Amino acid sequence: MHSSTLEGAIEASASTASIASAPSCGEGTLESPPKKRPTGVLRAATITGWGFLSVMVSFLSLSWFGVEWCFHPCVVLLRHRTETHVERLVPMEHTWTEDNLESLQSHILSEEQKHPGATGEFTWIISAISLAAKAIGNKVRCARIQDVIGDAGDVNVQGEMQQKLDVISNEIIMRCLGNRDNVGVLASEENETPLLLRRRDEGGRYAVLFDPLDGSSNLDVSVGVGTIFSVLRLSNEGSREEAMLQKGANQVAAGYVLYGSSTVLVLTTGNGVAMFVLDQAIGSFVLVAKSLQIPSGNKTYSTNEAYTDGYSSGLQNYLKWAHKNEYSSRYIGSMVADVHRVLLKGGVFLYPPTTDKPDGKLRLMYEANPMALIIEQAGGKAVAGDDRILDIVPKGLHQRTSVILGSVDQVDAILSHTT
Repeated sequence: MHSSTLEGAIEASASTASIASAPSCGEGTLESPPKKRPTGVLRAATITGWGFLSVMVSFLSLSWFGVEWCFHPCVVLLRHRTETHVERLVPMEHTWTEDNLESLQSHILSEEQKHPGATGEFTWIISAISLAAKAIGNKVRCARIQDVIGDAGDVNVQGEMQQKLDVISNEIIMRCLGNRDNVGVLASEENETPLLLRRRDEGGRYAVLFDPLDGSSNLDVSVGVGTIFSVLRLSNEGSREEAMLQKGANQVAAGYVLYGSSTVLVLTTGNGVAMFVLDQAIGSFVLVAKSLQIPSGNKTYSTNEAYTDGYSSGLQNYLKWAHKNEYSSRYIGSMVADVHRVLLKGGVFLYPPTTDKPDGKLRLMYEANPMALIIEQAGGKAVAGDDRILDIVPKGLHQRTSVILGSVDQVDAILSHTT
């Protein structure tokens, strides 16, 4: 597709998304701050007397009974007149808008310019994900008002009770991505089998895997939840399901959306990590940080210590060592929120194997792989036992794994006790 045509289509999609993301549920609208005028010195020559009208540099001055009224599109001045004179007004500071106007779509298009062979197909996938994120974010904000909090009454393939918003979020992502002609397969953590949409010869060259709403059990107490996604390029070999069983290092993109005090989208396409925040006023994700790097030296770990008795002796020794060395514990119980804090603040997140879950609990392809790619692209480290997570070749779509990820120094501190 020609770049100009693609850009126009994306702008149309963004416009539609803006409507979808408009404030609802009785919330107020945000007003833009007043614009500032460029620097300029406005002078008004006035003469005392009866009705007098003088226009100079778009400035209107009216002198009446010794009192002068000065009108301007931005100001109204009232001052007492005693004699004929020329007045010099104080120059205004020359300031242009400081609003961030680089959108997610603009960022992806600029990244494509670095790759001469890019077709623009990948941009359509990210555009669909951003649209889905806006719709899900709106549902999350209005969850209690719209009575979509609580169990849906079904158990998913993972053996977990589905929340109402799990089902809704899954449906939204399926609909947004399902009509993208270049998406061949959609695989959700909530569904036992992937949805086969198009053969490769029909244009279905990509597979998108996702966890529609990680941490959904925390919704009723307003804790941050999120969407995790992974994009793979499908090979021509084997069945469509077999073509998806690729190691995480083959991901062409990965990211997550955090629905919290703001809606944050973090994305990597294998060339660093960028962070976007949804500006509700314009309905667009705008770039707030790029080339993110995980800080080192933060003595913080994130794990559910209620399971400590089921951890290996090495991990138990690590926790004892951390307590003695004045480490802090920060655990939210929503992987997206916990990993987001580690990405920005440093430290380590661990969800290790336990005696009752020896293979770990998190899903390799839906959670561990996308998070591991983000962390490594930000200069961190992600392992499962002694193995690099991104090197694990999956045997099934719902394969589970243990996870330790974060800044290199803090991950190594754990490995020094377990290996």
